[in-house]
Amino acid sequence: MTPHLEEKLQALLDREAIREVMYAYCRGIDRGDEAALRSAYWEDGTDQHGAYNGSASGFIEKALKSRSSGLRMIHQVSNISIVLEGRHAAVESYFQAFQYDTDPATGRLRETFLCGRYADRFEKRGEEWRVAARTVIYDWMKEAPAPEGDEATRFGVRAPQGAMKPDDAWYQLLREAPFAK
Repeated sequence: MTPHLEEKLQALLDREAIREVMYAYCRGIDRGDEAALRSAYWEDGTDQHGAYNGSASGFIEKALKSRSSGLRMIHQVSNISIVLEGRHAAVESYFQAFQYDTDPATGRLRETFLCGRYADRFEKRGEEWRVAARTVIYDWMKEAPAPEGDEATRFGVRAPQGAMKPDDAWYQLLREAPFAK
């Protein structure tokens, strides 16, 4: 293999590793999966996330506390642009976040649809890529009151519904052979 081809192959491997970090973050935030969330950031990482601006660890603790209610949330990332520069990468990822939570001002359930971008500085330490610094850029937001009726009525026969770790069907799959460790 030529040095140029090796360099291109390594760039592909690095880009895929960065994408996997983004997916782990989404699963972690949506399912309250602390290990997945922590795997996305370096221990000394930072996060500027709306009103929160501080350590990634502090953001994770805050997010897990808010996720303990078990209300629904789902994040999707797309349009992931990765600029590699040695062991550093500038990564822009578009996101859509659907949240079903309680409005702190009124105490009522609400739905929030957010769109924006994560502007991340990734670093590769050893053979692992993680977020060293994140800035969340908000481009769109729409809030609405939650629909009437309980979730069992609204979902009807659509089962299983998403759940928090370890109850979600994804974690059940991982407990089965050949994935169980």
